[in-house]
This record gives sequence, C-alpha cells and structure tokens, in this order.
Amino acid sequence: MIAPLAERIRPKVIDQYVGQQHLVGPQGAIRPILKTGQLPSLILWGPPGTGKTTLATLMAKANDRPFYSLSAINSGVKEVREIIEKAKNSGGLFTQKGPLLFIDEIHRFSKSQQDSLLGAVEKGYVTLIGATTENPSFEVIKALLSRCQIYTLKPLETEDLQLLLNRAIDEDDILKQKKINLIEDQALLKLSGGDARKMLSLLELVIMSQEGDEVNITDEIVLQKAQTKTVLFDKDGDQHYDIISAFIKSIRGSDPNAAVYWLARLIEGGEDVKFIARRLLILASEDIGNANPTALVLANNTFQAVAAIGYPEARIILSQCVIYLATSPKSNASYMAIGKAQQMVQDTGSLQVPLPLRNAASKLMKDLDYGKGYQYAHDHDMDFAEQEFLPQEISQTKLYEPGQNAKEEAIRLFLKQRWKEKYGY
Repeated sequence: MIAPLAERIRPKVIDQYVGQQHLVGPQGAIRPILKTGQLPSLILWGPPGTGKTTLATLMAKANDRPFYSLSAINSGVKEVREIIEKAKNSGGLFTQKGPLLFIDEIHRFSKSQQDSLLGAVEKGYVTLIGATTENPSFEVIKALLSRCQIYTLKPLETEDLQLLLNRAIDEDDILKQKKINLIEDQALLKLSGGDARKMLSLLELVIMSQEGDEVNITDEIVLQKAQTKTVLFDKDGDQHYDIISAFIKSIRGSDPNAAVYWLARLIEGGEDVKFIARRLLILASEDIGNANPTALVLANNTFQAVAAIGYPEARIILSQCVIYLATSPKSNASYMAIGKAQQMVQDTGSLQVPLPLRNAASKLMKDLDYGKGYQYAHDHDMDFAEQEFLPQEISQTKLYEPGQNAKEEAIRLFLKQRWKEKYGY
C-alpha cells in the first residue's frame, strides 16, 4: 500500500521542517531545548496540517529518544498505561534516552483518560507531547496543563506552502515518474487554507487523475478535481477589502440576507475567524452603540466563542451574531461623540481641569482650592447637582447627540431633565 504524499515527503531532520519559525527557527522557542535534549512536556496547539505530528517526531529523532505514539481517537487508558510501563522499564526521562509519548488529538481524551497521564508526567517516566486543534485552556484538564508548556502553531504562509509544493514535485519518487507542469498554483494554495496536508492531498489527486506521462496543473483543473465552486479570495488584495466593506455596510444597512451572504464569502475564502469576529465587535459599538447595548455583549461573547471553537462550527455562531447585529436598531452617536471630543482636544490643547474637579490629595492642594465647590451628586435629589465639568474655555460644548431610536430617546429625556439649559437637549 502506497503512503499518501504528505507522509512520503515528511522531513527526516529538523532543518527540513517548513514553517513555524517562531518555534524552530534560529531564534525559535523550541530550538534551544532541542539542543540540550531536556524537552519539557508540552502541548502543540494549531490548525490541521500545520506540522504538529511532524514536529513531535523530529523532536524525538533530534535527541535519539524512544518515541511512542497514540491517537486519542482510538486509544484509551489501557493503551496509555501499557506505554507508561514500557517507559518505566526504559529508565524514564532522566536517562539519556528518556522516552517521548506523543498523543494526537489529546483534546478527545476524557478527563479520566487525561488523569491517567498525570503520574507518569509528574515523575518523569515520559515526556508528553500532546497535539490539539482545540484551545487547550478549554479541552485539557488544569492539572495536566500545569505540567506542560503550550506552543502555538500557525497556518502555513504562502511561501511555506509553495516550498512544500515544489519539494513534492521535485523530490517525491512517485511524482517524479511524471513530467509535471505547474502552470498555476493559486487554487492549490487558497483551497488549502494553510493546511499542508490538504494541499498535498489535492496535489496528488490532481496529478494522479490525469492520464499520460505529462500533466498540467492549473487553477481550473484543481477546482474541477476538487469539485468545488469556491471563489478564490485574495486576502491581501483589493477583493479582500471590497468583501469586508460589503459585509460591514450590509450589517450597518440592516440587511441580514446580504450580511450572511458576504459572511459566507469570507468564510469560504479562508478568512481568519478572529478577524471577522473583531470586525463585528467594532461594528457593535460603532454602528449600534446605545441603541442596543446588548449588541456589544453578544459580539464580545461571539469573539470569545469562535476563538475557542474555530471552524467549521464557528460559522454558526458568526451567523447568529451577524443576523442579530443586522436586525438591531442603529446609532453611531457614541462613535461621533468620541470623534468630536478628540478633534476638540487636538484643537484646544491641554486645557486646565476646573478646580472643583481636581483631587485634593494633600493640604497644599486644599490650600490651593483643589476640590473646592465640588458637589457630591448623591447628596442631591435624583443623584444630580448641576455644576461645570468641562474646562471653562469649552463650556456648553455638546459632543454627544443621542440617536433617533427608542433606547437613546430615553437617554435624551434623561439628559433633557438635567442639562436642558446648558446643552439644549
């Protein structure tokens, strides 16, 4: 049986490893500990196809360590205990060849299964390397987290993917049997979403599905073989900003149908889930604000949820939030107010704080009338005492104008009862 392309070109030494330079590069976090051989137990957290399994294997090879591997999908406590016993018999961590135990998809282990690792990790019988696509803060028990270092892997950059693509075509013994013309690579790169395994699997499919000794790789052929109508989405080009603009303007314009369509375009184009959630968080305040303060709460909860969950399920949470924001009443009053205030600061400079508002922290300050004349609001009816809070030079300047919506009409009434004479509400 022939191994998949991604397995066939897996690097043999750490210097062949592609990507994650913040970990394995000359200044990377893992590079120094590879040299010493004293690896801590650690968890590799990152999206699929970013090199977690490969990195774990290379760590073992770099220091000639015994290497045991389990998948949390089809392993349980029994298999863990068997490996721990083998590790004990090999002498444990504090010998020159202390064993490494690699557990792929460790987030799939139950609490009891994760508990079974604690003693061996604590006593140094094994050095644990866990791999997960899920946020370990939520999926790995605290006792195990406290015994492990967390290292985050990132989706591979375009340059990394192109390097792997060329390496596969030039170096794989099976692919070298054909003359491969790589005419276009954008579809392969975009459809991979930073996942090397996905890209290499698609590359192999495209090559092996063509008859003859010479094959061409074009974007059209790749999309045809992948049986997808995904629109290529240049995350660094004009189209990226156009789609984001259409997305935001659709929500601001209270059109949930268009908003969800543009959300789908972003998702299918491989846009980072956190980027989308950040834009929703900004919009909730800029375009909705106090017309519906709950919008900001929902957007913030959405950001936290999608950061923990990731794709594909995050699309559901994003859709809920987008529809809620699109159908909320709108107001940019807070956005306009801070803009006016900042412009006033730039125009007027550092105006003096009125004496009643200053903090009289010492006798000297009191002697200089700091705080003198300040009226404590809670000592008055309706917890309000009319007094000056702005510098004299800009007194009576209205910066906040409530929007025309139910929530802010109530705010307008509140301000009118207190500041009608000064600000004209």
